[in-house]
Amino acid sequence: MDVLRQKTWSPYIAGALAGLLLVLSVFLTGKFYGASTTFVRAAGFVEQAVAPEKVAGMEYFLKEKVKVDWQFLFVVGVLFGAMASAWLSKEAKAVPVPPMWESRFGPSRARRWAAAFLGGIVLMFGARLADG
Repeated sequence: MDVLRQKTWSPYIAGALAGLLLVLSVFLTGKFYGASTTFVRAAGFVEQAVAPEKVAGMEYFLKEKVKVDWQFLFVVGVLFGAMASAWLSKEAKAVPVPPMWESRFGPSRARRWAAAFLGGIVLMFGARLADG
């Protein structure tokens, strides 16, 4: 249990565990684990609540149904796992501007959040472009 309380893990152990999880995922489901499809489906849930007729007619959602499946639960598990890890390692504190960012770009929270938001857009665009 001491390894769970460490502030950092060996990247080799963490990588090996992620690899084993990937092999288990492919063995049990025939699919690789991922998050980009889940984020699109979550957006579909929100849009379905606001304008269900639009979601019903979208070509993407005819192929990929708006549903809660194992990948959706995987993403939720990542969130709760990260929270548990922060709590166990006693690192559970919100830092809006990390020291490394502040030393390079300054203390502006708005700049940090804008960069994170734009980075997320680029990341999701690339992931969806690669179909996964």
